Amino acid sequence: MARSAGLKGYEICPSDAVDAEINVAKAAKARLLCFSDPEYPAPLAHLKDAPPALWAIGDLSLLQRPMIAIVGARNASSLGTRMARALAHDLSAAGYVVVSGLARGVDTAAHLAALPSGTIAVMAGGADVIYPSENNRLGKSIGEQGLILSEQPMGLAPQARHFPKRNRIIAGLAQAVVVVEAAAKSGSLITARDALDLGREVLAVPGHPFDARASGCNMLIRDGAQLVRNAADVIAALPPVEQPAPLSGSTDQPDAPPANAGLADLPPPPPERRSLRETAALHQQVLARLGPSPTPEDQLLQDLSVAPKELSSVLTELELDGAVDRHPGGMLSRPPGRDEG
Repeated sequence: MARSAGLKGYEICPSDAVDAEINVAKAAKARLLCFSDPEYPAPLAHLKDAPPALWAIGDLSLLQRPMIAIVGARNASSLGTRMARALAHDLSAAGYVVVSGLARGVDTAAHLAALPSGTIAVMAGGADVIYPSENNRLGKSIGEQGLILSEQPMGLAPQARHFPKRNRIIAGLAQAVVVVEAAAKSGSLITARDALDLGREVLAVPGHPFDARASGCNMLIRDGAQLVRNAADVIAALPPVEQPAPLSGSTDQPDAPPANAGLADLPPPPPERRSLRETAALHQQVLARLGPSPTPEDQLLQDLSVAPKELSSVLTELELDGAVDRHPGGMLSRPPGRDEG
């Protein structure tokens, strides 16, 4: 194979090195998942550069559940870590496994919140090398309650070049990638680009324009990523999750399959995109129908004949701009002094 690929000087790994790595893996209670293994994660099998083998420590059953990646800044703000925790907690409660990279900041917050229900940490180095070292306790807990994955040899300390390769695995495992905070040039945006290339859904939490940690997220939203306010926004963008069978051993079955049976097996649809001109026109149509007196959101849906998801996105953008106020009961108005012009 090496000769046919034009590779010169290729040498098979010495048996002593293989035996040493296997012994390290046994000590760490790691399992080797080869590409042909039935427990190899199915979402990764379709990657052009799928890892031929993965070391895994922990609960392999998590690979059979729907997964969502949460990634973001290592130097995350207080609001960023709070958002990551809230998203991870609520997505876990909805049946999703949270995938991240065990980095400082957003990754750590997401893993901690999702740990009781199931989380997967994808390592840049060996599966037994917890990086950064400050996450040693969290990494040990994930190995016991969740799952650690790595395509690198056991015992390998991560280098800078390993992280982009790690990011493609995070993107490949998940149905969607949610970016909480990310600078314009960051590993989180590499993960987002990988996700787009793989046809995964990409979503982002908006941030203040003056905060460099949010510049990457704001760029993603500008370019068509769905804006995220809470876990409900993420779930709405994905096919429904099939609920697991009851653990009590009950054999009760529903009388008929749900109307959307089988949809969970389909890849998520690509995000809807509007041009800047179309977005501006829709903003104006919404604002033209609002005044100081509250108007029901349902009325806007009828007047504009747009999809609820599309209107929700537009209203969020206008609300962030301060052009629309929300009131209890699904009522909307324009702030005083903003009803003209």
